[in-house]
Amino acid sequence: MQGDRSVIAVLNEVLTSELTSINQYFLHARMYKNWGLEKLNHHSYKKSIKDMKQADELIERILFLEGLPNLQKLGKLYIGEETPEMLQCDMDFELEQIPLLKRAIALCEEKQDFVSRDLLESILAYEEDYVDWLETQQFQISALGLENYLQTQVEEDE
Repeated sequence: MQGDRSVIAVLNEVLTSELTSINQYFLHARMYKNWGLEKLNHHSYKKSIKDMKQADELIERILFLEGLPNLQKLGKLYIGEETPEMLQCDMDFELEQIPLLKRAIALCEEKQDFVSRDLLESILAYEEDYVDWLETQQFQISALGLENYLQTQVEEDE
């Protein structure tokens, strides 16, 4: 099925964002793991895997629309050096990604590509939930203090 060029282009923009996200969250996960912060490691690793699955869905959609997925382009990684900075870097990334997704959804709606729109809406919902989780972590750091917060992140829930 021949897709609209502008829809394919915006899907590639979102794909670039997802591919970048995979790398950022994976690196943060491994940094948390190295520091013994198993809960944060688990959460960031799970996020990187989810982003990989979302990228896969985008690739399949672009191919279905007879476009060429661009896997060579990556955006800027925001990598922190300590936990609060890492959480803020992740928040900064999400706050850049959400407007892109909203713009892409609006374009798909305009071009009446409702399947692509639905795919992007599901990605947006997940990203907005992740922003909520990040805000919760930042609140906990401010309420508990960094040392107490980090203690809560050492052992993974069973």
